[in-house]
Parts: sequence; C-alpha cells; structure tokens
Amino acid sequence: MTVVPLFVCTGFLDSGKTTLVKETLMEQEWIQPGRTLLICCEEGEVEYPEEYLKSKNMVLHQVTEKEQLTSAFFKSCNKKYRPVQVVIEYNGMWKLEDLLSIKYPYNWELQGVYSTVNGLTLDMYLKNMRNMLMEQLTESELIVVNRCAEGVDRSGFRRALKVQNPMAQLIFEDTEGRIIQPSSDDLPYDTGQDVIEIADEDFGIWYVDAYDHPDRYLDKTMVFKAQIFRPKGMEDNMFVPVRKIMTCCAADIRFYGYPCRSKKKIEGDKRKYYQVTARFAYESVGFGNEQPVLYLEGLEEAEKPREDVVYLG
Repeated sequence: MTVVPLFVCTGFLDSGKTTLVKETLMEQEWIQPGRTLLICCEEGEVEYPEEYLKSKNMVLHQVTEKEQLTSAFFKSCNKKYRPVQVVIEYNGMWKLEDLLSIKYPYNWELQGVYSTVNGLTLDMYLKNMRNMLMEQLTESELIVVNRCAEGVDRSGFRRALKVQNPMAQLIFEDTEGRIIQPSSDDLPYDTGQDVIEIADEDFGIWYVDAYDHPDRYLDKTMVFKAQIFRPKGMEDNMFVPVRKIMTCCAADIRFYGYPCRSKKKIEGDKRKYYQVTARFAYESVGFGNEQPVLYLEGLEEAEKPREDVVYLG
C-alpha cells in the first residue's frame, strides 16, 4: 500500500498559512515528487498563482463550506486526483477537531498539523479570543508566530500554549521574517539555578539551546530523563543519554543527545529510561571541535515519559 501523507495548515485569516505552505512546507526534502493536492478552505491576501502551482505539480481544490469536508469528499478527491500527498489549508474559524475526526481514505496518513499566528494581533487574541486561538493550536506540531514587533510577550504566549500543547515546536519570526532566537526568558526552565531540571517535554528545547548558548549551562547540574546509547567504538566509561526528537515530521525522528563521561563503566538497558544527573561542560571530544559534554553524577532507572518523542521548539 502506498501511503499518501496528509499535512494540515491552520490559522486565522491572513495569519500567513499560504506563505507557510509555499516557503516552508513545500520546500522540505520529504515532499515527494508527483502531484500534490492542495485543498484551500478560504481565500487570503496571498494567493497561489497558476505558474507556482504548475511548477510544483500542485492541483488546487477550493472549499467554501465546512459541510463539504466529508469522508465522501476526500474519497472522491483521492480517486479524481490520485495525489502523492495532500495539503489542507484549513479555515481557522472552523473547529480543527471536526477536520481531524473525519474518516479519510484508507491510505491517507496524517503527518502533521502546522499553525500560523499573526504576531501583530497576538496580544488581542490572548485577551479576547484565547479559547478559540488555543483550540486550533492544541494538535499542532509546529506553530509559527510571524510579524512579531518588539515587545511581543513571547514568554507569556509560550507559557499559555504549553499548558494546552506541551509538545508543540514554537518559532517566532520578526517583522522581516527572520527567526527570533530565544533568550533565557523564553526558556521553560530557570537557567539561573545551579541545578536545572528539564521536564520530559523540554528535552528538545534544552538540546538546541545548550548547543547555541553553552555559557548558560557551564558547570550547572542538569537533571533529565533519557535512554542509554553507546555508539560503536565509544569507551566503556562514556555513553550518550538520548531522546527521540522529531525535527520536522513523523518521517524524520532521530535520537539526539550529548556525550556523557563517567568515572566507571556504564551498563544499562537501552530500552529503559533513566534519570540522568550530570554536570554540564563545553570541550573538545575526539575531533577537535568543542561541543557540550556531560559528566555523570547520578543515574537511576525512571518511568517512561508520557510522550516518547519530543520536539526541537
């Protein structure tokens, strides 16, 4: 059976969904060659010109009423267009759960829900339309808050979102479309503490920030859950505490972690999870390049996290 990946992009009108589809989603390596069926549920300021659709081998199907979205509709689309993948640009005023509860053709497989938020209206939405905003973000793997002017309450939005969707990858962009690198105030843990406990869902955030800003963690004690991995050829007194991280979609899940040194040989079950307590350092490891390195202080068997996979945002 040939699987047809399904991607859903949602957000309020003029929040940047079309730009996300054109400039991000359709530029990924895992987009398959062949016909892409694009189902658009509203008309925004940015359109899909015919020349663009032709260049990407995309066919556009416009939907104007939510009631059109039924199992029979998608089955008909599958038969008519024979797509290799499907993108739905969903109307942010319609309930996302209604779309996700539909029975799709047997070979369609949901790969991800991606959402956009207009940073210029974010504060207004949080004050007056919080429930409606959060409803469309609850199932999102990736959320892009674009057009963020100085002073946007990024940490407040992150906290509000994490209550509803702790696993979401969250990216902020400025008014020029550049990604805003997170500051220590944006992090979901306090880097000012001597002992920093990383929640299960925040491992990906820490992994990226520790590489980009190792100075925040130097000589601090890190506490987190991970699995034990020892690459071939690694010394017995070293291992890599890893977690499965999804970088973009379900097809791109890998183990990530930093090497950890111990005073003695480390043995463990690679299928189990452990609570790792380790001192953070930044130094050369074998190849001359400096990177984060951990020095083990404690290792105890722990319960498996609620979610096996984490995200980078």
